Amino acid sequence: MSNRTVRVNELVQRELGDILRRRYQSEAVNVTITEVRVSPDLRDARVFVAVVGDAEAAEAKLRWLRAQAGAIRAEVGRRIVLKYLPKFEYVLDHSAARGARILQVLDEVTPPGSAPAPAPEPEPKWEPKLKPDSERKE
Repeated sequence: MSNRTVRVNELVQRELGDILRRRYQSEAVNVTITEVRVSPDLRDARVFVAVVGDAEAAEAKLRWLRAQAGAIRAEVGRRIVLKYLPKFEYVLDHSAARGARILQVLDEVTPPGSAPAPAPEPEPKWEPKLKPDSERKE
């Protein structure tokens, strides 16, 4: 991925989050834009959205976002000047749930009564040895 594409991804993500926070404050209170992937030709973009709540609430917010897609895209077009404004495809992001599941499995693997492994001793810091003032050549 080129440096320009990364910068465009971050810019679009920041603007989408700001639009949702300012313009759709009450509806989008539990919606987070986690990632944006814009195609290299700037025609299409995939917007990954995390929603706090159960699966039904997440699907409802995703439907709401898709219904508001035209207005959101128009607002992004007013804020960002690009040769082509990408069409946004909103996708539910499951990475937070996956991460929580991994942590849960790791907790199950570690027996509850066992202590965690001790941390390794830090290596001593190297310090140069200086000769006493009486031995130094001046």
